[in-house]
Order: sequence, then structure tokens, then C-alpha cells
Amino acid sequence: MTHAVSFRMPSDAVLARAARIRLLGLDVDGVLTDGTVWYGPDGETLKPFNILDGLGIRMLLESGITVAIVTARRSAPLERRARDLGIPQLHMGTKNKLEVWQGLQRELALTPEQSAFMGDDLIDLKVLKRSGLALTVPNGHPLLAQHCHWCSERPGGGGAVREACELVLHAQGLLQPLLEQYLHA
Repeated sequence: MTHAVSFRMPSDAVLARAARIRLLGLDVDGVLTDGTVWYGPDGETLKPFNILDGLGIRMLLESGITVAIVTARRSAPLERRARDLGIPQLHMGTKNKLEVWQGLQRELALTPEQSAFMGDDLIDLKVLKRSGLALTVPNGHPLLAQHCHWCSERPGGGGAVREACELVLHAQGLLQPLLEQYLHA
């Protein structure tokens, strides 16, 4: 017995863009987290991450799609999360996200059309406009929605990245086989 994936079906144009993706770039605050930054009593930064996003990222990586994090902030919890998930590209403290993004595309020999980026705020706009698939979250800055191809239903920090991962996997015909392995375990 096979089980169909149930999620909001994106447009054919979005699916065509997602079918070409070989690199998914992610902002952190507002995308992988809800944008909240907690400071502990000794000044340490604490960040909550969503487990749903982690499995989505692992499924992408196992499918041969590179995942990169490009963020302006430095964070020890983020370093640990990226290491735990096996994310090969972690770029923290980035002053110029577009420069880093275009460097990644060159390094991986990818065109902008083969690259997707998920952001939530104005600092991400230049990168989003130079990505084949521009993704955002419903709790992001309203201006981004005008420049993105797709918006998740879940908010940043609440499973939005998982939705984006499943979108790419679905468009490439990889999601259903991945789900089947869990159903028949």
C-alpha cells in the first residue's frame, strides 16, 4: 500500500523551479528559528530549533542536495546544530550575504537557477532575487512576499524549512520513496 503525500500543492511554475534545485540556502533568525534570541545569565546566546526542520534537511542531504546556512550572526548553538545535522556549508558572521551566496554557486559549479534560498527579512532580498527558487515564511517582512516564488504555511522556527525541503524533494520525485521507507520500517 502506498501513501500519498499531503501538503498544499504549489503551482506548476514553482514545481518546475524546485525540480532544478541542487543547493538550498537558509537564513537562520526567522527561518530556522522564530527570530527570538535568548541570552543566558552569563551572556550566552540560546536558540530554539525545530526538529521537523532537521529531518527535512537530512532528507535533502541524503538525496544529494547541498544545504548551506548563510547568516549575519555568529552563534555557538547554530554551529552545534549544523554539525549535528551534517550541514556542509555554514557561513556565519556574513556581512555580504550575496557575495557569499554567489561564491557558493561558483564553488559548487551551479547556476542561480539550480539554487534556492529561504529568507525572511530585507537583508535576504538580494540573495532571493538571485536564486532560481526564492522562498520565504509567512512571518517574514511583507516586501519579501512580492519577490518570492513560494511562501511556507508554517512560520519560521515552526517547520517552515521542512516544508521547503519537502517541496524540493516532491518536485524531484524523491519525497514519496523517502516517506515509504518510514512506512515500511
